[in-house]
Amino acid sequence: MFYFDRTIILLIPAIIVSVIAQIKISSSYNKYSKVTNQHGITGEQVALEILRSNGIYDVEVEMVNGQMTDHYDPRAKKLRLSRDVYFGTSIAAVGIAAHEVGHAIQHNTNYVPLILRNSIVPAVNFGAGFSWILFLLGLIMSIKPLLTIGIALFSLTVIFQLITLPVEFNASNRAIKSIKNMGLLVGSEINGAKNVLSSAALTYVAAALMSVMSLLRLIVLARGDE
Repeated sequence: MFYFDRTIILLIPAIIVSVIAQIKISSSYNKYSKVTNQHGITGEQVALEILRSNGIYDVEVEMVNGQMTDHYDPRAKKLRLSRDVYFGTSIAAVGIAAHEVGHAIQHNTNYVPLILRNSIVPAVNFGAGFSWILFLLGLIMSIKPLLTIGIALFSLTVIFQLITLPVEFNASNRAIKSIKNMGLLVGSEINGAKNVLSSAALTYVAAALMSVMSLLRLIVLARGDE
């Protein structure tokens, strides 16, 4: 069977990194989501202060349901924070809110990697939906062009994941810089925020590694079918 062939071994390193990333982010978030920052400021207040300090007044900050659902919507120019972050006064809440503002700042300053990532989203969504279907059909029916198309479409996902890395790391760097320079967190609190954001960054590294190894697996399978 396709899903149980020997090429599965190629995914083991990515699976290991993914497990480590999930353990690390869970541990870090659980720890710092229980520690209130000394100023008692909420994620919403942090977001608004950093936005204003960067001269951004056309981005709305609103609450969204769910946990870890925080994100910046460049189309609507809205910064959406989960309830725990929006109303939260924890070190984790401050770090996460600042990170999402980092994306708003990237958008405002036309940060190239962000522009590239956003521009390929439609193609990536299309590729994600059809790449494996075409590849499987090509594999089963021994039709080489379908294998090639499937691999090409999946490559878009890999590119997206790789571009995401600088986007996320840059947003975190902007977040920590703002938190520190504006005195939103002090002393060891800053290290706590760094811990949360670096742990979150590892999940993106794991996702990128998984996509790269999955692409390699497709290539190996395609060659084996020749």
